[in-house]
Amino acid sequence: MRYLETVMGIPMSMDVRDPGDHGDVARAAFASLRDADARFSTYRADSEVSRANRGELKAADFSVDLREVIGIGAAAAEWSGGAFRIRNPDGTLDLDGVVKGWAAARAGDILKAAGLHDFCVNAGGDVVVAGAPIAGERWNVGVRSPDDPNRMLAVLAVTDAAVATSGAYERGQHIVDGRQGEPARGMRSVTVVADDLTTADVLATAVFVLGPDGLPWALDRGARGVLAVTSDGELLGAGDLAFAGAGA
Repeated sequence: MRYLETVMGIPMSMDVRDPGDHGDVARAAFASLRDADARFSTYRADSEVSRANRGELKAADFSVDLREVIGIGAAAAEWSGGAFRIRNPDGTLDLDGVVKGWAAARAGDILKAAGLHDFCVNAGGDVVVAGAPIAGERWNVGVRSPDDPNRMLAVLAVTDAAVATSGAYERGQHIVDGRQGEPARGMRSVTVVADDLTTADVLATAVFVLGPDGLPWALDRGARGVLAVTSDGELLGAGDLAFAGAGA
């Protein structure tokens, strides 16, 4: 059964293949996504992050969730030598590189905690899958071409994994190199497969900034595989990548 809502301004879906009606569980998972949007969105004046950025909340007053997300981003910034960033030049928090993956991973955890085994959570292209859509098969996760929204660059075959993609083809040059404060331009698209979506999302953003040298770097930090397109159109791959229709 498939459940669909718009959260964070993007369509998000949950495809549950376990038998039965799991609407209550799906609604709880969507509620957690809406809570993350209400807490972390910089577009909402009443969000916790917006209040923190205005100085209305001090660090000692931050929620456990905000502390966790900041900690994840700070660790990624350290690992990447500052390429990944969680603060703007004026010192305000910018947690977009962490929040969506973290929130979708938590939604998946809600499904697992309810005893579901076979499902796919798709948060605007950031995907977490468990089990199989049909016994003996893997979930197919499409990676769109950075050149054409109607064409797939590849279709990955995965199970019990997470897939995240960072690119500049939808929101323009929005991913900033934290070391220079300028938009990252070395890559057009980076897709990371990892055990969990928080890791995949953070690493995809970091590799987008680091460029080709970031692929082996990501494998050392939790990526199962990385698929990337450079700014000049070169296709790069590293690690364990299984493709649909290729004997996966």
